[in-house]
Amino acid sequence: MKAIELIAPEPGAFRQTELPEPKAGRGEVLVRLRAATLNFLDVAVAAGHFPVPGFPIIPVADGAGEIVALGEGVTALAVGERVIPHFMPNWQGGAITPHNVAALRGVNLPGSLAEYVAVPANSVVALPAHLDFVQGAALPIAATTAWNAVRSAQLRLGSVVVLLGTGGVSIFALQFAKAAGATVIIASSSDDKLQRARELGADHLINYRATPAWDETVLQLTAGRGADLVVETAGGATFARSINAAAMGGTVFTVGFVTGTAASIDLLPVIVKALRIVGNNTGSVADLAEAARAIAAHCIVPVIDQVFGIDETPAAYAALGSGGQHFGKVAILH
Repeated sequence: MKAIELIAPEPGAFRQTELPEPKAGRGEVLVRLRAATLNFLDVAVAAGHFPVPGFPIIPVADGAGEIVALGEGVTALAVGERVIPHFMPNWQGGAITPHNVAALRGVNLPGSLAEYVAVPANSVVALPAHLDFVQGAALPIAATTAWNAVRSAQLRLGSVVVLLGTGGVSIFALQFAKAAGATVIIASSSDDKLQRARELGADHLINYRATPAWDETVLQLTAGRGADLVVETAGGATFARSINAAAMGGTVFTVGFVTGTAASIDLLPVIVKALRIVGNNTGSVADLAEAARAIAAHCIVPVIDQVFGIDETPAAYAALGSGGQHFGKVAILH
């Protein structure tokens, strides 16, 4: 089969290769992959900022395709079904454990830049009928993370959500929050991207280059109350502002570290406002299935910024790693 390998922890260290086609073992399905989408995790792996056991690897955690063969004992699925493999196949449901997150597609398991992959049958989720393969490939990390963010704050009609940036998680969170009836405030450095977010339903727009104290603007927009949920996708540079922007009893859901992992914060607002600081490592297969059902029920369409051919893999990585230029997801089509 054709595949792309990452041969070293260096940007652009990709090679096209031919590998033996995998076989579906007991309890597995063989998936013909049709598309993949990139996450910051994939860029971190390629830059040597996320550990892998060795090179070469078949990179990229997220993908989608159709089942072409069933392993022994698999009866609940059928050849031809369109599916999304979860990138942490051990994590079926429940709380996070070391075992659940020990196996990662695109890190220590074969990823999505290959024609075929064999995965546990219980790690795939049905692709919503209204989505194509590129859109479906956007779901495993970004949609699952955004879904868990929305659930963590128990959003309802009238809740206020603050989103930082316009990457995959933020845009999915915007779509889920609007489906729940929440008011969404979104911050970006680009007026063009803010207008695109408005078209998706964002209620208030903040250009954080023009308004660096965006947290104060959030408080003004909410009459001093703050947000029920802040989805913190940036990292250390914005964490203190996220805490300031949160309402009493609110949730700061932290998932990103593009501005670094170190943050200096004042604990007093966390204590006085009884904030919930929630870390997240995506979620389980069950979480992905719930997110996919919500996407199907509300006819949510994932936002794909750019689609590259598989022979353009280095350019796709460069597009995601270029410093927040994308809106939604960057995809690679097989």
